[in-house]
Amino acid sequence: MPLKMKNRFRGFMPVVVDLETGGFNCATDALLEIAAVLLDFDDEGNLRAVDRQRCHVKPFPGANLEPASLEVNGIDPDHPLRPAISESDALQRIFRDVRAQLKAVDCNRAILVGHNAHFDLGFLNAAVTRTGVKRNPFHPFSVFDTATLGGLAYGQTVLARATAAAGIEFDAKEAHSALYDAEKTAELFCGIVNNFRPLYEASVKKPT
Repeated sequence: MPLKMKNRFRGFMPVVVDLETGGFNCATDALLEIAAVLLDFDDEGNLRAVDRQRCHVKPFPGANLEPASLEVNGIDPDHPLRPAISESDALQRIFRDVRAQLKAVDCNRAILVGHNAHFDLGFLNAAVTRTGVKRNPFHPFSVFDTATLGGLAYGQTVLARATAAAGIEFDAKEAHSALYDAEKTAELFCGIVNNFRPLYEASVKKPT
């Protein structure tokens, strides 16, 4: 029988999320990009990406923008061709897609997957608080962290090194784009889950 998302993670649905920001303080620094990769099991029981969404985000009024962070991610918040939308609109777009997938796979709650995931969850929760957007589908504090999982599976906690150890191509020139990092994080997470499938299947066959 094919694996079902609702069974594999106890009713939780992992969603890979990556944010690009204007600093490290979620209370004061701007959210500039958000990307989400939706996952599901294929007919062979392998976890894979099935959809993705990215939004460029306008800094909220009074947001701090650290030059060092902008140098790393290469984002020019004032570029005239940057198709940025408000935090509220970005969150509603992402949440709408996540809620639709939750319904499709019969799960109760989304759980954020990220590389150093509590950083992304902190900025996500801060944006939800600022905007007052309702029906946040994500668990408020639980995550799957691929930095931890990469350390467990491959002895590597840096995304580029963990993906290399997993045999996943990683272009450093594309890094620090929310969508690219989310897609690579999704590949890493799916690979680890798929590799651990025999342990999962053995555990569910044990008598209770």
